[in-house]
Amino acid sequence: MLIEFKTKNFKSFYEEMSFKMKPAPKQTGLDYSILTEKIEKKEYKGLSTSVIYGPNASGKTNIIGAMETLKSIVLRGNIDNVGYLNTPNVAALNLELIPNNTVESSPVDFYIKFIESKLLFEYHISMDLGPFMSNNYKRKILLEDLYINEKLVFHRGDELEIGDLNVIKDYLVNELSENINSIITVAKNNLNNLELFLTNGFKNMFSSKVVSILNDWFDKKFIVIYRADALQVIDTLENPNKKTIYIQKTINDAAKMFGITSNGLGYIYPKGKADPKLVSIFKKKNHRVIPAEIFESYGTVRFVNMFPLIIEAIMNGCTLIVDEFDASIHPMALMSIINLFHNNDINKKNAQLIFDTHNPIFLNSNLFRRDEIKFVERSDENHFSIVYSLSDFGTSKDKGVRKHEDYMKNYFINKYGAIKDIDFTSIFESLLYEQNGVNINENNQ
Repeated sequence: MLIEFKTKNFKSFYEEMSFKMKPAPKQTGLDYSILTEKIEKKEYKGLSTSVIYGPNASGKTNIIGAMETLKSIVLRGNIDNVGYLNTPNVAALNLELIPNNTVESSPVDFYIKFIESKLLFEYHISMDLGPFMSNNYKRKILLEDLYINEKLVFHRGDELEIGDLNVIKDYLVNELSENINSIITVAKNNLNNLELFLTNGFKNMFSSKVVSILNDWFDKKFIVIYRADALQVIDTLENPNKKTIYIQKTINDAAKMFGITSNGLGYIYPKGKADPKLVSIFKKKNHRVIPAEIFESYGTVRFVNMFPLIIEAIMNGCTLIVDEFDASIHPMALMSIINLFHNNDINKKNAQLIFDTHNPIFLNSNLFRRDEIKFVERSDENHFSIVYSLSDFGTSKDKGVRKHEDYMKNYFINKYGAIKDIDFTSIFESLLYEQNGVNINENNQ
């Protein structure tokens, strides 16, 4: 369960950006959106969903990109560039594209707080990547912290400090207690400017079990879809028999409820290729198949590609982050999916859904809490982005937001910000003037 994510100096977010998935103080209503996890004697709470609004180029996708970038750094264990990851998020592969392009040089920071396997993890890394597009810059990890259950496990700065390891005593390597001082000395002497201590020294010398829990969460439970048009069938789809054509019943049933134009949908496993391909199936033609993107609508194909992610999240308690989750999908289908995450009888493993959108239909007090509705706004002066939630306005004074207000109406009259008044008329007036030598404004006088 994700509690909070922060980044600093990532693209348009030059100042620290905090994306919180914990309930705001004094918020009431829609309590089915609240998830709870108990660790020892303390109870932690999280939000089951969050929706992000803002105009184009405000920085909405940068939030998702920052999350995926941290995920990729942790899983590869270093701050080198890589070429083997399958992602459209180029900044996650080439880290020189991360820093804000208007600032000469400043550290890039990531912080994440989440709960997995009854452990509360807080991981923070600060990196000197140089200025934007500095390909040959000598990168360096400046700071790296790991807290578990609110207690320091290690701090890496100019020196390496090992905290009180009693908090993870059941996860430590067997030989550690007898050789702790010498192991710490070896760890200090083997720090590498480009390598994470978390997934290298700490994993090898102190606790591979803790790092395995953390890595598995990033790898399997922190599902980030960075760009809507890049959504494809994911590797959670398994065909145990590797038949030539494989019909996954749950997905096929969901597709029929959503609406398809063929008799059914399935997956074909081409020889020599690992990735299954979505196909339309025609029973009257002796189960002939053609690629689904030829016969089905874009919305149908996108829904079927996305539905395994929904299953994965709900059944395994994942945090699912999707760029433009609602693209080409009917609002009724979207509402049904959102309600699954809000349903305590279905969402038993504390799954979470985070998405950005331009669709105002979700600005509804009966669907989302005020702390679940986020806005991203980008300054016209310095082009820096900020994030805030509807709950940040409070409930009193002129700018206060009360629970039963018309959120959609107020958004469009610019009560909350994060919206732009766009009028292309002047562009076409100029084009017509260039073409005909006629000033439209003069003709209208």
